Amino acid sequence: MRAVQLSATDGPSSLALADVDTPAAEPGTVLIDVAYAGVTFPELLQSRGQYQMQPPLPYTMGSEVAGTVRELGEGVTGFTVGDRVVGVAGTGAYAEVMAVPAASVLPLPESVSLRSGAGMPMNLLTADFALRVRGKLEAGQSVLVHGAAGGLGSALVQVALAYGAQVVAVVSTEEKADTVANLGAQHVVFADGFKDAVKEIFPHGVDLVADPVGGDRFTDSLRCLTTFGTLLVLGFTAGDIPEVKVNRLLLGNISVAGVGWGAALAGLPDMVAKQWESLWPHLSTGVLDPTIHTVLPLPQAEEALKIIDSRSVRGKVLLEVNGEGKEPAAQ
Repeated sequence: MRAVQLSATDGPSSLALADVDTPAAEPGTVLIDVAYAGVTFPELLQSRGQYQMQPPLPYTMGSEVAGTVRELGEGVTGFTVGDRVVGVAGTGAYAEVMAVPAASVLPLPESVSLRSGAGMPMNLLTADFALRVRGKLEAGQSVLVHGAAGGLGSALVQVALAYGAQVVAVVSTEEKADTVANLGAQHVVFADGFKDAVKEIFPHGVDLVADPVGGDRFTDSLRCLTTFGTLLVLGFTAGDIPEVKVNRLLLGNISVAGVGWGAALAGLPDMVAKQWESLWPHLSTGVLDPTIHTVLPLPQAEEALKIIDSRSVRGKVLLEVNGEGKEPAAQ
């Protein structure tokens, strides 16, 4: 089968299309004929050897897919061949067939296309984990979202809105402002001077800050929090890992919470299914519908990662593999 593999950690240019063996349906796994694969920021980091999980080289890249069930491994129940599903695993998504642990395979509502489905798993599950599980978000609370037009940022905006929050979306350009306004964010501010802009909207501060960016905006994010508010740390797309002076936390009665969705899965194998159940009503009604920035064919995976690296993304970048209704990969 066709697959895009990483052979070195020299960046996106180290990706190449290869002919590899189709994976076997091992016990406890589901084989998925991949229609579309999502492209994520951690994969850009992996291409440079900068991510905490670096599989041995060479390997097939990619962590999330939408497609149809091809084969069930021994002991797997709840699915039948041909079911429309999404799946998440550490590697293997940039390929015609992906093997996924059954606990990380999820049904897709009939109302959701496979194209849209591929933009959902990583970002929506991370956003749900951040806001509902780690942030204890309640309806009526306020949420500030950094990097709000990107793949994860736009998911955070949509999930916060679905759960009844007031959202302040932080963006860097007018085009990105239009994107988050179309998502339904009640307030949009620009990264330059965001603290003062937020204080004009919420003079006493916001309940939660969801920050996948990090860098030099971290301290001002703390200053945006209301009493008992929490800053959710989701990543560092700005490149720099900030440090916190804990006296700020003490004096403000505020908190900083780490959001390591992938790390949490290791000890909670049923968490993904429970999260999907919480999101399901909003998925099936179309409230959660990812913005798609672009869809590229599988051989252009290098270009897809370069788009992620450009910081110009508005929504989700996808790779088309088998596409909607195309013939699955041969045995």
